[in-house]
Amino acid sequence: MTPPAPITSPYDDTTTALEVVEGLDLTGRRALVTGAASGIGVETARALAHAGAQVTLAVRDTTAGDRAASDIARTSGRDDVAVVRLDLADLTSVDAVTAAWAGPLDVLVNNAGVMDTPYGTTAQGWETQLGTNHLGHLALATGLHAALAAGDRARVVSVSSSGHAASPVVFDDLFFERRAYDPGLAYGQSKTANSLFAVEATRRWAADGITANALMPGGIWTPLQRHWSAEKRAAAEAQSRRAEAAGLFRMKTPEQGAATSVFLATSPLVEGVGGRYFEDCHEAAVVDQLDGIHGVLPHALDPDDARRLWDVSGDLLAAARQAS
Repeated sequence: MTPPAPITSPYDDTTTALEVVEGLDLTGRRALVTGAASGIGVETARALAHAGAQVTLAVRDTTAGDRAASDIARTSGRDDVAVVRLDLADLTSVDAVTAAWAGPLDVLVNNAGVMDTPYGTTAQGWETQLGTNHLGHLALATGLHAALAAGDRARVVSVSSSGHAASPVVFDDLFFERRAYDPGLAYGQSKTANSLFAVEATRRWAADGITANALMPGGIWTPLQRHWSAEKRAAAEAQSRRAEAAGLFRMKTPEQGAATSVFLATSPLVEGVGGRYFEDCHEAAVVDQLDGIHGVLPHALDPDDARRLWDVSGDLLAAARQAS
């Protein structure tokens, strides 16, 4: 079978989220964006609201969320930006959000995340990065499945990263119980999981009119790097300057970093498209080794691993709920 043609667009790594929605009318569509109080999350929400969507910001810190909502309302002209408290590291919080949701949902952007955290566990005892970035978002998406199915050709956007190259999903030791904890490997595993989620969600839910895609937003300085030491941050900044000077990639502003998320959430070019991985508003090439931060490794799109991860994750969620 001939593989589907890769999706391309007129945009590139300099495109902003607002440029992606220029000319689009999202009136009547409802969107939920996690981690929307800062970074690319708030810019994703801003662009969706600017185009006419009713946007809900799902955030841990509702004070920061309220500030973001007021700013989005001011810049978009909409007075219906909502805020809900969501702690992806606590299944009780996730389930409260999904239980309280009423009506259809057209766009779910799984944007929130943590990176390179010291070893820790979520409220359910799961390693922090996989528990937050993957299991929390899976619980949110599955809990909102009925709302998405009731939406109009609903789209789920899963923010992954080139960090997926650091590790596949290690099924026999998901939570670093038998191997030394490594923050980079834990982050990489969680970002691979974010991509595999999009593959399996599309397989399971396409018949319900729901598609899901994953993306790499690019290199952006945001609060995501809060766990880096000063030395690591300085080294990363120096490395990015060298890469930019060599023409390998450019660091993005948060407005540019949000563009691919907004593209997947809104563009007619990806209508009915799911289970793929994008960067710079284009479908990424499947490669054996990343070119800097570009490309996607096969393990992040493997359909067998995607099914296995969904089943294993579903069992973990079920057991945690039963124990509570």
